[in-house]
Amino acid sequence: MRGNAYNGRLHNAGSAMTRTPISTTDAPAAIGPYSQAVRAGNTVYLSGQIPLDPSTGQLVTGDIALQTRRVFDNMKAVCAASGGRMDQLVRIGIYVTDLANFATVNAVMAEYFEAPFPARSTIQVSALPRGAEVEVDGILVLD
Repeated sequence: MRGNAYNGRLHNAGSAMTRTPISTTDAPAAIGPYSQAVRAGNTVYLSGQIPLDPSTGQLVTGDIALQTRRVFDNMKAVCAASGGRMDQLVRIGIYVTDLANFATVNAVMAEYFEAPFPARSTIQVSALPRGAEVEVDGILVLD
C-alpha cells in the first residue's frame, strides 16, 4: 500500500485508515517508542512481549516454561484490551535465544491454544531486550 504515514493515519489517494493504539496495565508498559498493540480495521498487531511482570516491570526469572507462560499471559491481556481473545490470533512469531528450548516453549504454547492453531514462526536470535530468553508477537483478527 502506498501512502504517507503520520499522526496515526495512513493517507492514500483520498482515504484514511486510523490506527488505534491498544494499552493495558495488565501487561507490561512498552519499553520504547511503540504501542503494546495497534488496531487497524478488524486487525490488531501485537508488539513483542517478553517475560516482564506487569506489576513490577521486572523480568521474570526461572525456567523457560515459567518465562513463556508470563509472555503468553501478557499477550492474553493485550488481546483482551483490544476486545479479542487468544483464539483469534492468526499468526504469532516466537523468538528464542536458544533453540534447545523449542520443545518446552512448544509445550507451553499448547496450554494456551487449541486447533486450529495460529500460523507461526520460531526463530533463534542472538539477544532479546532486557536479557529475556523468549519473546512473542502476534496478529489478531477480530470477528
